[in-house]
Amino acid sequence: MYGLSAGHGIKHFGQGALLLMMPSIRATFGIGDVAYGTIFAISSIASGIANVPAGMLADMYRKRVAWLLTISMLMVGTGYFLIGISPWVWLIGFAVAIIGFGTSLWHAPAFGTLAARYPERRGVAMAAHLTGAQIGNTTSPVIIGFLLGGAIGSFEFAGFDWRWVGVGVSVPMFLTAIAVLWRFKTGGAEATHNLDLTEYLQSARRLVTNVRILGLVFLGAFRAAIHTSFQAFIVLYMAETLEMSGFTIGWHVALLTLAGIASTPAMGWLSDRVGRKPVIFVAMASMAAMIFAFLFIERGIGFTIIVASLGLFFFSVMPIITAATMDQVERGSEGSATALIFAGGSVVGSLSPIVAGIIYESNDFQGIVIYCGTIAVLGAALAIILPMRRVTS
Repeated sequence: MYGLSAGHGIKHFGQGALLLMMPSIRATFGIGDVAYGTIFAISSIASGIANVPAGMLADMYRKRVAWLLTISMLMVGTGYFLIGISPWVWLIGFAVAIIGFGTSLWHAPAFGTLAARYPERRGVAMAAHLTGAQIGNTTSPVIIGFLLGGAIGSFEFAGFDWRWVGVGVSVPMFLTAIAVLWRFKTGGAEATHNLDLTEYLQSARRLVTNVRILGLVFLGAFRAAIHTSFQAFIVLYMAETLEMSGFTIGWHVALLTLAGIASTPAMGWLSDRVGRKPVIFVAMASMAAMIFAFLFIERGIGFTIIVASLGLFFFSVMPIITAATMDQVERGSEGSATALIFAGGSVVGSLSPIVAGIIYESNDFQGIVIYCGTIAVLGAALAIILPMRRVTS
């Protein structure tokens, strides 16, 4: 649990670096609002595609999950290296696709392994894994923002070019890939046997025809739509409207996940005891309220406080939705169930930043707030009506 969580944190450190680099990349290549959103859409599309082989391989070759995790980290590292050496915007798009594919390839083997190994503590196990991601998401924007330039008190740092930062990010990704292959040799040891193709297809068919699972996939997709759109454009808003430095933007983005380091395991523990439904509903409703608050507080200390408060729920609800999905599946299908829920998020997440780019073009950040807040309200409503009882297998 701890090893996978640490690896997940490093993966998210790399994943979060792109968000801070994008305003600089946009300025270098003169990328428009819709094209800016499209780059994030490319990442989500690649991420969605990756879920198909990831879920299949994770269930059919459970005892080889270390190799899947290693390939995931190698792809993230390769993507950032290509960004760092890229003289063309199309190569940036290709590199972002590699990063998106690599980051998504991690989820099915990691979440599936944890769900199978800790069947009675899935909420805690999922939350622990995402807490690692929260730590990566929190440290990444601060470090990457500082490397891009900013001030700490009276100390000012001119920063490095975004290309050097991209190459630099690739290094810990490659090193982690080596460590994963070396240390996670026992990954998947809890599996009694690997599924053959016939068993896998039968299991997959049962998943995609299960109404409760499909409902949870939609719920995860709503959260992903908020995540991809709000995070992408609040960074742009801080850079271009509020004219914050790279470092100041970085620590604001870090606030979106900082509180989640504590709230994520607490929510996981609570969901194991009182149920997934009330925890998910409260999280989605609170997220909606905090997002709409940006309509009234657009800058200053109030802006910072709302960003920090949103961090209590912004990412923390995802492992609870994942645990609720795992409660519905039979043993041996955990990898495919993980892939399905992340695939749903990727499909909606790939369209959402394009829609958000169109909204931002004509309505600025307030339009993004209304768009994301409305999705959060729909997610809270879905959480109320969706059955989430545990199914034993």
